[in-house]
Amino acid sequence: MDRRIFLASTMTTGMIAATSSTTQAAGLATELPSGGLTKATIPTPALVVDLDAFESNLQKMADHCRQAKCGFRPHAKTHKCPAIAQRQMTAGARGICAATVPEAEALAAAGIRGILLTSPIVDAGKIGRMVGLAGSGADVMMAVGSQRQASLLAEAAEAARIDIPVLIDLDVGDRRTGSLPGEAAVELARQLARSRRLQIRGVQAYAGHASHTVGFEARQQTSRTAMGKAVETKALLQKAGFDAKMLSGGSTGTYNIDSQIEGLTELQVGSYVFMDVDYRRIGGAGGQAVYADFQPSLTILTTVVNATHSDRRTIDAGTKAVDTTTTNLPQAKNWPGLVYAKAGDEFGALTSDGGTLPSLGERLEFIVPHCDPSVNLFDRLYACRGEKVESIWPIQARREFARG
Repeated sequence: MDRRIFLASTMTTGMIAATSSTTQAAGLATELPSGGLTKATIPTPALVVDLDAFESNLQKMADHCRQAKCGFRPHAKTHKCPAIAQRQMTAGARGICAATVPEAEALAAAGIRGILLTSPIVDAGKIGRMVGLAGSGADVMMAVGSQRQASLLAEAAEAARIDIPVLIDLDVGDRRTGSLPGEAAVELARQLARSRRLQIRGVQAYAGHASHTVGFEARQQTSRTAMGKAVETKALLQKAGFDAKMLSGGSTGTYNIDSQIEGLTELQVGSYVFMDVDYRRIGGAGGQAVYADFQPSLTILTTVVNATHSDRRTIDAGTKAVDTTTTNLPQAKNWPGLVYAKAGDEFGALTSDGGTLPSLGERLEFIVPHCDPSVNLFDRLYACRGEKVESIWPIQARREFARG
């Protein structure tokens, strides 16, 4: 390795470690080493964000929602990064979704407003933490999908004398979380309304089975059927006397479908900021084979660490750096014909379907298979403009958020 690259890389690693305590508090950016940093000196494997593509994605979704007269509350489970959440808010988001209590806590610590916890929590400890967040002045809302959760939340909110806005979480086809639509949801609303501390604002509906349906026409039909149940339930709640104005749901895969559904008020889009192999395979409108509405902005930066065999290369990104939750594999960026295969915890194997293979020491970027779990494998994102690193963003909500 070039001595200058070695020294810069060593200095970078040391600087990141030295500033970890201040980063924990701010949750926004890590100080770059003096003289800056480039892709050539980032320690690999690493997650890299192409700022030009990322910013284009931000703007495209914001413009779409503005033209469709539909709000958007992006999901932080994709990036777990307050620095990105702040940029989404600046682009016009009305708030940010969180999948876990630590995500909500990290977002609140960074000053993010309009936090919606979309996942069910049914133990007193987690519910107490969310009520505590609200009591500390954080602007939070919770989705509730069961009588047990309603009871625990009512008890905690009344004990703390804290008002909590809630959405009725609906199961519109995923068979995963939430109340059944229709009268079952209305009955849950009646239980929630028995507590003067819980304020029903509307419904939440996520159709995950629609978001990754291959083929635009099939995806459109699946999503409209699912979200139609939410629209009907929202109307039933209003007829029953509840102030249910919100319908929060949708996804990156159905953003241009759900935003046209009358009654849906905001999109819970997430992956649009990064994109991944899994989403690109679902196809776009007009019969497009590749879903290219948004650009892949998130890649794994790797280094070729072995070239002993003429038909194979080894890179330093194995299962500890590459998401293995889907059958999709990472795709080489700007290197046609390169095929990735798992080769252990620390290593990946590269072969080619007829093209050349990279040289020893060469650096490559791969589009991630699935962005959410890929981000969960790292603790920072290198935000790059071309070859220059402009900022390092901590993935602050990746694990249990340290409080106080």
